[in-house]
Amino acid sequence: MAKDRHHDPEFDIRFFESVLRRRPAYVEVVEILGGLYTRQGRIADGLRMDRRLVRLQPDNATAHYNLACSLSLSKRKNDALHALRQAIQLGYRDFDWMLQDPDLELIKAHPEFQRLLAQLKPQS
Repeated sequence: MAKDRHHDPEFDIRFFESVLRRRPAYVEVVEILGGLYTRQGRIADGLRMDRRLVRLQPDNATAHYNLACSLSLSKRKNDALHALRQAIQLGYRDFDWMLQDPDLELIKAHPEFQRLLAQLKPQS
């Protein structure tokens, strides 16, 4: 009978951290670590990875969106709105996900968030 093995996200984190120590500009690993940290509740570490990713890929709309999410989770409302605005300017267009994304709860009631959504709202 096969052993019941539970996936250990901390193992993944340690593995990707070791890769990143050897290759600090490995974009895919920075992105993966940002997501892993955030899912494990390590918001400050996730924010650090998202900032690093934006430095490595300043024109990447999704990187800016993820930064906005980390900033929102860090209760940095104005910075989150700025990063979200930048993501949209760079081409981020997933209107439906922005409405649902729990990471953005802090800023969803903000008038600036509503203005940004209005720019993206699909025309009926």
